[in-house]
Amino acid sequence: MTIQAVLFDLDGTLLDRDTSLLKFVQDQYRRYPELQTIDHDLFVQRFIELDNHGYLWKDKVYQQILQEFSISKLDWNLLLDDYLYNFQQHCTGFPNLLSMLTELKNHDLKIALISNGYGQFQYDNFKALNIGHLFDEVLISEWEGLRKPDPAIFHRALTRLGVDAGNALFVGDHPDNDIRASREAGMKAVWKRNQQFVTVAEADAVIDDLAELVELLLKKAPKKPYIFGADKLTP
Repeated sequence: MTIQAVLFDLDGTLLDRDTSLLKFVQDQYRRYPELQTIDHDLFVQRFIELDNHGYLWKDKVYQQILQEFSISKLDWNLLLDDYLYNFQQHCTGFPNLLSMLTELKNHDLKIALISNGYGQFQYDNFKALNIGHLFDEVLISEWEGLRKPDPAIFHRALTRLGVDAGNALFVGDHPDNDIRASREAGMKAVWKRNQQFVTVAEADAVIDDLAELVELLLKKAPKKPYIFGADKLTP
């Protein structure tokens, strides 16, 4: 199988969302004295619990926190707006993010992003990683009117890249939205291991570090087609 394009998920794959969220929550606590009526560690812990790896939107998180801790002097809308505008300042990529993407690009692979989420918010987070110049296409579910695991969003990305599904690889951390869905769309799939989930048996390969993707894809001779064969799979 010749790989011509590599497509990526954002949160949990390129963006270290857990680290980014922790940095933001700690900063928000410091900037709002009203929140400091709560113990710092308790606030951070409860926020992260309610956030549930991003699966509960922040309007609900803030409403619940203000109610639980009886904070009446703050409007949850204010905190939500602060999250929307300032989270990007704390976005942190996983190790070897830039070097991995640069290496793939230097070997003439096309690169794209497919992310679920609110358009401008996700795009701002993507831009904050300073990797946008390496991407050929960026698809975010709100703007596309489609979201993973719908195969249509994968096919739309491939059409824009001008690459057949059989010549594309998807890298993501979610078993259903990323791995199963991209394989059903006809692509190969690499699971970036996420401790939130058990091992994804359906993945064609498994990586723990983004640098492993370079080792997985690139042959010794530069500027050659990439053959994704059984000998390149990670158990």
